[in-house]
Amino acid sequence: MHKSIFIILLSIFGLLSACKQQTLYSEKEIVNLLDNWHRAAAEADLEKYFGLMTEDATYIGTDPSERWTRKEFLSFCQPYFKKGTTWDFKAFDRKIYTSENKETIWFDELLNTWMGVCRGSGVLILENGKYKISHYHLSVTIKNESIKEFLQIKQN
Repeated sequence: MHKSIFIILLSIFGLLSACKQQTLYSEKEIVNLLDNWHRAAAEADLEKYFGLMTEDATYIGTDPSERWTRKEFLSFCQPYFKKGTTWDFKAFDRKIYTSENKETIWFDELLNTWMGVCRGSGVLILENGKYKISHYHLSVTIKNESIKEFLQIKQN
């Protein structure tokens, strides 16, 4: 009798554990989150944009000086969002990766931007049961055949 109860409880625990893992992550959810984040910037929706980031998020921009905490990035963005003169990045190639326990997700994406094609990469973590952007890094892409010309510009 005790063995039967143990097996039943073990089965229930296994099912609950599997259900929890399945609800923690879906690629569609992550794609929507990232697309909504980029859309919030394009629509100058400051609350939505920063609402999709963790409280201790980091944003790294294209300039060497652009390594911001969430609070610093918010201060930088506020005037642009208030004027409605933000950026409109559109992802066209995105790869999503997950940790085994599905609590950490990282990604990279190519973006059409006003700067041409850029690359973004980042990390999402679970915060209060929802995925949020914890780290984002934006970089400008340069074709290999143009690197010498770029290095000359950079030195000047």
